[in-house]
Amino acid sequence: MKDAFGTPQSLLLLGGTSEIGLATARRLIARRTRTVWLAGRPSPALTAAADSLRALGADVRTVPFDALDPESHEERLGKIFTEGDIDLVLLAFGILGDQARDEADPLAAVRVAQTNYTGAVSAGLVCARALQSQGHGSLVVLSSVAGERARRANFIYGSSKAGLDAFAQGLGDALYGTGVHVMVVRPGFVRSRMTAGLAEAPLATTPETVARAIELGLRRRSETVWVPGALRVVMSALRHVPRPVFRRLPVG
Repeated sequence: MKDAFGTPQSLLLLGGTSEIGLATARRLIARRTRTVWLAGRPSPALTAAADSLRALGADVRTVPFDALDPESHEERLGKIFTEGDIDLVLLAFGILGDQARDEADPLAAVRVAQTNYTGAVSAGLVCARALQSQGHGSLVVLSSVAGERARRANFIYGSSKAGLDAFAQGLGDALYGTGVHVMVVRPGFVRSRMTAGLAEAPLATTPETVARAIELGLRRRSETVWVPGALRVVMSALRHVPRPVFRRLPVG
C-alpha cells in the first residue's frame, strides 16, 4: 500500500532498462518505495539496472519479460502479484524503429507495432486485472506526443503510440471506480539512448524531468500528463491544422 505521503511502496517496471522508468524508480526510492520489480529481457544491462537500484536501498528483483511473447505474460507477470501487492505498474517499454528502413521492410514495421502496441495491450490487461483483484494501485502508461497526429517522419512509431494511447485511455475508463488509477504520460522528444543521433525537437526534455512529472501526476491522480506541459497547447493546435497545411509544416 502507499505510505502516509502517498508514495507507492512497491513498483513493477515493465521495461526494466528504460531510462525514464529507472529515473522514476530512483525518484520513488528516494521517497520511500522499497520493493522494485524490473521486468525485461535478461541482459547485463538489466542486471546493472537492478544493482544500481539496490545501491539506493531498495529490494530489487528481476523477472524475464518479452513484449513480443504475449503468451508468457499471464504466467510471468501474474506470478509477481502472488508475491505481494503492487502499488504501481509503470509500462515503459517500446522501440522507436527506423522509419526509412521500416517502410522498406514491413516485417520490421510490424515489430515496432507488436512491441509498442500489441505487447503493451497484453501486459497492460494482465496487470490491470491483477491490480483490480487486489483492489488498489496505479498503472502508468508511457505514450508519446507522436501518437497525437501522424507525421511523415515517424508515422509507423506514431501510429503504434496512437493505438497505445487510445487503449490506455479506454482501460482507464473501464477501471474507473474500481480503486485502480490509470495515467497516460505523453512526453515530447526525450534525450535518451533511443533518440541518440536524432535532430533534437523543440521542447525537448530528459528522463529525469519525465520522472518528476510522473511523480507529480501520481500525487494528483491525474489521468493525462504532458511533458513538458506546454505540449498540450501545441498539440491541441496541430491536431486541427488542415492536412494540406500540415504537410508543409516543418514537423514532418
